[in-house]
Amino acid sequence: MSKIIQVGMADLKLSKAPDKLMTAGLGSCIGICIYDQKLKLGTLAHIMLPSSLQAKNSQNQAKFADSAIIVALQELEKNGAMRSRLLAKIAGGAQMFKFAGESDILKIGERNARAVEDNLKKNNIRLLASDTGGNYGRTITFNPENGDLLVRTIGHGERVI
Repeated sequence: MSKIIQVGMADLKLSKAPDKLMTAGLGSCIGICIYDQKLKLGTLAHIMLPSSLQAKNSQNQAKFADSAIIVALQELEKNGAMRSRLLAKIAGGAQMFKFAGESDILKIGERNARAVEDNLKKNNIRLLASDTGGNYGRTITFNPENGDLLVRTIGHGERVI
């Protein structure tokens, strides 16, 4: 019997099929799923910020796009995954609030999405699908059995990417 493993904010978990990974409350945050299809093994990180380098306290590596991806890769490889087989899917990165002005510093969802994409590319992880942007939250469930990422939203339905 499979179970659903909950991943909290600024958290990262590993799962092997038939177990699934789920996180709720993705607004400007991003859910990063990295998996080895052959082993049916995957991670889900719920990141909040783009970079650990600009943080005063970067102890929680799962909180940041750059360090969460490194931790995910280490966990996967420690459990037998091969970097050359790893694939990724992401969701989140919304702009939940309207701000006056054009400052990029307030566009945290967009900055998170860009940082995740850049760090996946830097680590040679192929991004297969993404559901980012907009102004609505998401809840995601990742299935390492087949790589499906179920994205549920309020008012925008659900889809599998």
